[in-house]
Amino acid sequence: MTGYKHLFQRALAAAPERLHFAAHSHHLWPDASYVGQLAAWEDGVRLADRKWERVMGEIWPAAQAHVAAELGLPDPGTLVFAPNTHMLLLAIASALPRRPLRILASDGEFHSFRRQAARWEEAGTAIVERAPLDRIAERAKAGGHDLIFVSQVQFGTGHVLKDIAALAALARPDGPWVVIDGYHGFMALETDLSAVADKVFYLAGGYKYAMAGEGCAFLHAPPGFGPRPEVTGWYAEFEDLSLPPGSIGYAPDGRRFLGATFDPSGIYRFVAVRDMLREEGLTTAAIAAHVDGLRAQLLAGLPIAAELLNPGSPARFLALRSPNAQRWKAVLEAEEVITDVRGDVLRIGFGLYQDARDVARLIEALSELR
Repeated sequence: MTGYKHLFQRALAAAPERLHFAAHSHHLWPDASYVGQLAAWEDGVRLADRKWERVMGEIWPAAQAHVAAELGLPDPGTLVFAPNTHMLLLAIASALPRRPLRILASDGEFHSFRRQAARWEEAGTAIVERAPLDRIAERAKAGGHDLIFVSQVQFGTGHVLKDIAALAALARPDGPWVVIDGYHGFMALETDLSAVADKVFYLAGGYKYAMAGEGCAFLHAPPGFGPRPEVTGWYAEFEDLSLPPGSIGYAPDGRRFLGATFDPSGIYRFVAVRDMLREEGLTTAAIAAHVDGLRAQLLAGLPIAAELLNPGSPARFLALRSPNAQRWKAVLEAEEVITDVRGDVLRIGFGLYQDARDVARLIEALSELR
């Protein structure tokens, strides 16, 4: 099995005794991200006030091109970046005119959406229907929703949304809108949105498998959907001399969902990491093949009794249900073996910086659990 530890020398040297199997939660950063971070700082001091010309004129388009290539998007201009996906979610919801907002979501969405949806319900600004992932398309076809929000890969179980096209077929500019949360899918699964790019929103970011850290979330916004978000910042303004005085203009592309001033360093890191992967010939398919070997090795020697929730899933982590999950995670962490837990589910995630020897050490650590 090919090793890629040389791409992560700084992160591995920072904690040499650590055995990190939480790539699905906090992916270790490759050395290229350090180069990107330095470039952001150096541009800031070298260019000062003029740094935004480079950020928006060079770094931003490079990041757009990388995301568009990864997802098969025909127009990189439909992409907009933000510090986190929550800001983008609020902008999307603000562009829908109906209140209360009628939302359909799966019953396994990430905490950020779960909490916001619950608060909207509490405030009376949304009516939320939740359904199991395998019934989302059926419930969506029944109609009556303004917003359909569902994860491409569920963060807790690793279950995968199998038919984005079925939801996309329902989407209309006047509603419903379909939003795919791709955070656990982007750069983990090969994803081609070319056939649905004119129908669905897609949210993801750099924190997980893109290996770029925080501050680089993005949204693909289909043309014609939400031309005037109510939650808006001055970066979204599009100067149009034909507008009458006092009018509020919007960019005609994905930038219509922009907010205000942001820290661009996450975008620098993302571009640097993607450039590194291209130079190394590491596609999402190639990384998945590496991970598949690690996962198969662990499953073949798994020494704990737990229910595997995602057998056969292409997700980059194993979801193992057991009443001992919380205790197991704590015991492992005390031994510098890093996993994570969600309720009674122990999650073990895989990445490029692991090899067969790491999996053997993990199996040994798991065998000590009681």
